Amino acid sequence: MKEYLTLSEVAEFVGKSKETLRRWDREGKLTAVREPMSNYRVYKRDQIEIFFKEFTNFKIQASDLNYVVPENKYTVLELFAGAGGLAVGLEKAGLKCVALNEIDKWACETLRTNRPNWKVFEGDIKLFDFSAYHNKIDVVTGGFPCQAFSYAGKKLGLNDARGTLFYEFARVVKEVNPPICIGENVRGLLSHENGKTLQGMISILDEIGYNVVPYQVLKAINYNVPQKRERLIIVGIRKDINTRYEYPIPSKKVYNLYDALKKGELFDCNVPFSEGAKYPNSKKKVLDLVPQKGYWRDLPVEIQKEFMGQSFYLGGGKTGMARRIGWDEPCLTLTCSPAQKQTERCHPEETRPFTVREYARIQTFPDDWTFSGSTAQQYKQIGNAVPVNLGKEVGFSIVKFLNNYYRELKMK
Repeated sequence: MKEYLTLSEVAEFVGKSKETLRRWDREGKLTAVREPMSNYRVYKRDQIEIFFKEFTNFKIQASDLNYVVPENKYTVLELFAGAGGLAVGLEKAGLKCVALNEIDKWACETLRTNRPNWKVFEGDIKLFDFSAYHNKIDVVTGGFPCQAFSYAGKKLGLNDARGTLFYEFARVVKEVNPPICIGENVRGLLSHENGKTLQGMISILDEIGYNVVPYQVLKAINYNVPQKRERLIIVGIRKDINTRYEYPIPSKKVYNLYDALKKGELFDCNVPFSEGAKYPNSKKKVLDLVPQKGYWRDLPVEIQKEFMGQSFYLGGGKTGMARRIGWDEPCLTLTCSPAQKQTERCHPEETRPFTVREYARIQTFPDDWTFSGSTAQQYKQIGNAVPVNLGKEVGFSIVKFLNNYYRELKMK
């Protein structure tokens, strides 16, 4: 960990402008020092931690590349909220979730159980009008499914997307008129309908008054998540705003399965016990033979043929089949059903799928975040979620944008 921080690094860490830090230096409020080797004016890390702990009760860590303090109270309207992975992450970044919409009744129960103060609109998004939040929300977020559009002309318009959930996302953004909107989706959206679906979405956001920042696929392992999961992020900035949005900085630190399930940097205790799915005896006998980090090709050939069936003779690695995760690697992307064939995620030492709480840890949900419904429903909610820590880092990038936007607004 670096002993000294530059002016730029401190500004990023604490969410203050360089000008503010220079003024504090002149006033003797927070004094910079001469770095011994370069003679540049820098700040001692422990000095920064002590100074800002008084104000924020926050300790700067090596992984907090994107940390920033909200300069105002920022609000979020979350659509397609699921079990709250993105919402919890945004909350950890300092954003207040004032309302959420979700159609799945068990996910809604999960949200209400954990956050009774959140206003949850349960049901089909088509049934709700959000005009009451017009100009009262700072960011609208949502993980809409990718569905093909009806192409009426060369440039796709909002009406061409009727009947799709992206249409509803765009409708709500138009009703609410936030400074920024964030859409998240699977990487597959890039190639859906040969890329036409994504271009259609960008065209629609343009029509309703939003410039789309060049989209990015964020890898969860680069944002303090012990899982090889990817999410496509689409950011829209209202056209009357010139403030620049920047994606969160990826961390070089990669966490593994051990970090997820054992006491360490990510969690302060071992994973709590919980119920979990089981393999049928026939599958268990096969997976008993697979070593850590191994998969079906590590089985004896005759067992490979029996287990794989016709897939044995087809091309492709199919590396997710009969896969046992290793302690020293990030987990493969979790699915909604932990025991289904072709996407096995077997525990490193025991021949079983991950339990519900292990699933939640891999998605970086806090241990006190409980899930409603049957075990199958809980797996589904967790498997569909945005990893909480990824949501937090995206949240920091939103806070940074909003800080800059409202600061610039005051200067006009």
